[in-house]
Amino acid sequence: MRPNIGIVNALVRITFGATILAWATAKMVKHPWRDSYIFIAMLAAMKMAEGVTRFCPLTALFEKYQEQTAEKEIETTVINPT
Repeated sequence: MRPNIGIVNALVRITFGATILAWATAKMVKHPWRDSYIFIAMLAAMKMAEGVTRFCPLTALFEKYQEQTAEKEIETTVINPT
């Protein structure tokens, strides 16, 4: 896994991830029976992990799709030999 996001993007992900994780944790303390706060906390933790590792799986998937599309366009291009 090579990094596919920049340093500024990683810092923003860490900052917002920590903020949302703190908010979700505070809400879980007041309302522990709600499952939506657990889901939000997991998403925030995922964003923080993306920032720390500087690797985003969705960005990697999008880049791979773009490469495959470009290769397919090159293969289907017909060159007129005349």
